[in-house]
Amino acid sequence: MKKFFFLFLIISILGSCKTDKKSEKKVIENSTIEIASEADEWIYLFDGTSTEGWRAYNGENLPPQWVVKDGELTFDTEKRTEEERKGGKDIIYAAEEFDNFELRWEWKIPEGGNSGMLYHLKEGDWGPPEVSPEYQMLDDLKWEEINDAKLEPWQKTGADYAMYLPDENQKIIKPAMEWNTSRIIFTPEKVEHWLNGKKLLEFVPWTEDWEKRKNEGKWKDFPKYGTFKSGYIAIQDHDSPLWFRNIKIKKL
Repeated sequence: MKKFFFLFLIISILGSCKTDKKSEKKVIENSTIEIASEADEWIYLFDGTSTEGWRAYNGENLPPQWVVKDGELTFDTEKRTEEERKGGKDIIYAAEEFDNFELRWEWKIPEGGNSGMLYHLKEGDWGPPEVSPEYQMLDDLKWEEINDAKLEPWQKTGADYAMYLPDENQKIIKPAMEWNTSRIIFTPEKVEHWLNGKKLLEFVPWTEDWEKRKNEGKWKDFPKYGTFKSGYIAIQDHDSPLWFRNIKIKKL
């Protein structure tokens, strides 16, 4: 009986050790998953409360026209003088530069409005669009009528401005002052532009096709265009009221 009890005790101890090892392994596995999850976390560039991290392009402070109202990042054209009504109050998220990423945001503009979301931007003695690829944001429905001018397809919402055209069959166009959701996915293997849940275009950067479009189009006289492989996220001021919310980025 004593021998049986002793044998049972040994088996119980061994069983306990085995369980502990499994638990330890489980903890390690959970830690690995948690670390991977942390790597996939979104970074909020604008969370509805603060403009921390943002400043003027080639500047030190945020231009006074860019303010937070009702949880939205707004460009208030009422806060500028007549001399300032030429655009150029572009802002950058200067807290960090990004190379490969997924960027998401919500935005709306008034009738005839125009803006852009830019990436891989470096500061220098050039205008941001001269070096930085741009996701075009524009009032496709009313811009031509209001400005008495014709838009090229590469100027319309969702385009990789002056480079790649959006698929108009996939585009969900919303009237001015309605919220849109946009997304850019950038990797050296593929770039995608999305609008309101639909993929509008994709291309591979720095290929022969990309170089051909650059050298034969609007950027032929701007040798630095698209050459930076990391840089700031920027929002363009085109002398139009603007509203943004939920701007976030994930490193890829």
